[in-house]
Order: sequence, then C-alpha cells, then structure tokens
Amino acid sequence: MPDSRPDPLLEIADDLYALPLEDFTPARDALAKEHKADKELAAAIKGLRKASLAAWVVNLLVRRDPDQVDQVLAVGEALRDAQENLDATQLREFTKQRRQLTASVTTAARRMAREEGVRTTQSVADQVEATLTAAMLEPDAARAVRSGLLVTSLSATGLGDLDLTGAVAAPEALGFTARARPVAAPDPTQRPQLHVVPDPDADLKARKAADERLAEARAVLKEAEKEHRAARRSVEKLQARTLQLQSELDELRSRVAAQEDALEEVDDELGEAEAARTEAEEAVDEAKAEVEAAREARDGL
Repeated sequence: MPDSRPDPLLEIADDLYALPLEDFTPARDALAKEHKADKELAAAIKGLRKASLAAWVVNLLVRRDPDQVDQVLAVGEALRDAQENLDATQLREFTKQRRQLTASVTTAARRMAREEGVRTTQSVADQVEATLTAAMLEPDAARAVRSGLLVTSLSATGLGDLDLTGAVAAPEALGFTARARPVAAPDPTQRPQLHVVPDPDADLKARKAADERLAEARAVLKEAEKEHRAARRSVEKLQARTLQLQSELDELRSRVAAQEDALEEVDDELGEAEAARTEAEEAVDEAKAEVEAAREARDGL
C-alpha cells in the first residue's frame, strides 16, 4: 500500500514560503537545526532557496486568494483546449482577455503585498504578470504556481520554451498545492477594546506615508507621461505617413487624368487615321480599275 503521508519537506516548505520574505532565512536555518536528527531532511531544508520578490508575491497571492488563482488557471486551460479550433480573430480576442485578466490579478497581488508592508516596482509587477501568463500557457507552469513554492518568476510563450530548472523549491513541488492562508476577517461579535494611546512618532509616520504616496504618484505620472510621449510619436508618425500617401495619391490621380486626356486625343487621331486609310484604299481600288480598263482598251487595238 503506498505511503499517503504528506512529504515532510514540502509541508515545511509550505510554511516557510508563506512567511514574510525577510523572515525566511532565519526560520529556514532554525528548522534545519530543529530536524538535525534527520540529516537528509535537515540538509534538504537548509537547501531551500529564498524566493525572489516577484516569486514571493505570486506565492502570497496563491495563499491569500486561491480561488482567484484557480480562475486564472482554469481560463488558461480552457484557452489551451480551444486554441486549435479558434480562428485568428477569436485568438486575438482571447489573447486580449487573457492579458486583461493577468493585469487585473497582478494588481490584486500588488495590493496584497502592500498590505504586508511590501512595495513592488513596475519591474516586479511585470515579472508577476509574466508568471501568471506562463501559468495560463503551460500546464507545468500552472502546477508550479499552484504549489506556492516558487523561488523565481516564470516566463513562457506557449511554444514549449518553458524552463522550470530551479524555479520551485524542490522538484517534488510540481503537483503540490499550497495551503490557503486567507487574512482572517474581524469577528463582528467581538467588540474591540479601544485605547487612545498617543503615538510619539505619528507626525514622522504621517510624513513618511505622505512621501511614499507622493513617490508612488510620481512613478505613476512618469509612466503615464512615457506612454503619452510614445502615443504622441506614433500619432505624429502616422500623420506624416498619411500626408505622404495623400500626396502620392494626388500625384497618381493627376497622372491618371493626364493619361485619360492623352488617350482621348489618340482615340480622335486614330479615328481620323482610319478614315484616311479607308479613303486611300478606295482610291487605290479606283486606280486599279482604271489601269485594268486602260490595258483592255490597248489590247483591243
């Protein structure tokens, strides 16, 4: 009968990768010492690598909101199943929907990270979205994400280029499902104990929060201005191309009109030439007849 007990390493890893990022290394080392009687397990625990920030955000999302992750993976599976039967228009539409979904879930993941006191840059957000996209494109990437044991972000195009080497805490992680750890909702039956305690650092904290909000707003503005400049350049380039094509079209129309006039003149000249040819042919026939009559008259003398 097969052993149905959970893998102790994966159970330990599940707890470790649910921790705040800065707590991972000391907690891992402490657990390795705690299990030193089992040298193999202790060595495996010690070998667990700290997740990158993007991987940690995805792991957080998997544990905080597994239903949303399941929705992303289910949509990805449906798209993979339907891809062979879709025409180009449907594929473009589904690709657009996929991007909208991954962008929305990435925003939710960044919000969860902020709630944990972790701010993520746009670069990290791009890695999170790339990981979710890979999970929608590749079944193995989906299993890696669902494990909640990612140590690096993922990237895939759906063309079989996925490389999971070192992407998860352990090879056995594929097929493992992270335990959900949603934030507990407050108990409405419990009345909170309110104590007014002056915070000596209130002004400093408020200033820091305001600085962070200003920095975030400036970053958003900078990104928006960048996109606006790119869009403006695109519009200017297309406007210039439109003027060029319009000029070429006007020139072609002018040439067509000139050619039509020339054709009309040639048609008139052709008509006149054909009439002259007919008259000439008639004159030749008359001259031939006159020659024949003259010859017959001479022969009769």
